[in-house]
Amino acid sequence: MTHVSVRQGLLYVSIAATAWGTGGAAAALLYRVGDLGPVAVSFWRFAVGAALLAAFRLLTAGRPRRRARLSARHVVLTGAGMAISQSAYFAAIESSGVAIATVVTLGASPVLVAVGARLALGERLGRSGALGIAAAVAGLLLLTGDGGGDGFSSAGLGWALLSAVTYAGVTLAGRAVRDDPLGTTLGALAVGALCVLPLALVQGVLPASADPVAAGALLGYLGAVPTALAYGLFFTGLTAVRATTASVISLVEPVGATLIGVLLLGERLAPLAAAGAGVLLLAVLLLALAERD
Repeated sequence: MTHVSVRQGLLYVSIAATAWGTGGAAAALLYRVGDLGPVAVSFWRFAVGAALLAAFRLLTAGRPRRRARLSARHVVLTGAGMAISQSAYFAAIESSGVAIATVVTLGASPVLVAVGARLALGERLGRSGALGIAAAVAGLLLLTGDGGGDGFSSAGLGWALLSAVTYAGVTLAGRAVRDDPLGTTLGALAVGALCVLPLALVQGVLPASADPVAAGALLGYLGAVPTALAYGLFFTGLTAVRATTASVISLVEPVGATLIGVLLLGERLAPLAAAGAGVLLLAVLLLALAERD
């Protein structure tokens, strides 16, 4: 088992969430530059991330370390959950844009993780946590009640919620089984790539781009930073940080992603949706206070 302090775990999860916040924007640019669909983007994200982590493991193989025996069942379930979560997230981006897809996905996830952690892992929720769940639900209702924004669609909302459910499952599984987090990340990314490959081949797996250098750079970035680095740090952080805490910290992602979507990609949040985002931030604060209960 990898031993990290709580402070290190909090830092790792924070860095992972920040890196994830750039993944949606990279995917949105790939839709434009590489003419790739969401499943194909997911395949390349997993494949490049797995290749980079495999190379890292080979380069550090000579260093003395105690590696726990991985559970094949855990790796397969984690990889399948990641494949569904990421593909659904990218489909939500394609349907509704980065801002709405990310805020809905990451807004619902802490609620699901908090409930699942209480039921499956025995983590306490507390009164602040219960208020946080209520605020998150209210925020989601406000966010979608006015059409969410320029690109809102019911299909996009459905994909985002599916992504949230499977992301919550991956988070709970990562907290429950904490042995060799980097090995788990590598195996899960490889499984995820295999899961989405058949659909990616049907959708078109190769970028049809007039600028292959730009498409390749975006794919490399997506596989390296929001995938290999972020998931490796996230699963390592989960060895020291409770699932609910990690899910709360992960809400750093929609803040960054929403700003990127609005400021750089020309997306717009309607006033009611902006109010919903504010209520979601209140839910983050309440869930953070719940960690002290």
